[in-house]
Amino acid sequence: MPAPQRDDPFKAFNFLVEIDGVARAAFSEVSGLESETAVIEYRSGAEKVNCARKLPGLTRFGNIVLRRGVTQDAELWNWRQSIVEGQIDRRNGSIVLLDEQLNQVVRWQFRNGWICKWEGPTLNAKANEVAIETIEIAHEGLERD
Repeated sequence: MPAPQRDDPFKAFNFLVEIDGVARAAFSEVSGLESETAVIEYRSGAEKVNCARKLPGLTRFGNIVLRRGVTQDAELWNWRQSIVEGQIDRRNGSIVLLDEQLNQVVRWQFRNGWICKWEGPTLNAKANEVAIETIEIAHEGLERD
């Protein structure tokens, strides 16, 4: 009898971030790949069962949070600044999970994203850490390929 086929989960450290118009940006962490649909409870007075029906409401998508080491590349800063100045620049992008051979296995695509938050690094002369900046991208939809 042959051994059963293993279906091991993929490791979380092999990934790429692709954003329209951003040529180079390497990130150490990505989070916020989430969606949630609100639950609407409804009960009519003619219901025979004494409980509410649960109906789907609006779907919301969490902000995508990207963390990277600070470099001299100002491309993401300039994108954020255009939004601060009132020029909403919406872009599409993808977060791509890779296998051990660096082949694409899962792709999450967001649409109409823009940087809604930028957070600079915490600087500490006593620490021995990389300076990390954080950006949050608000978006209008998430799909998985």
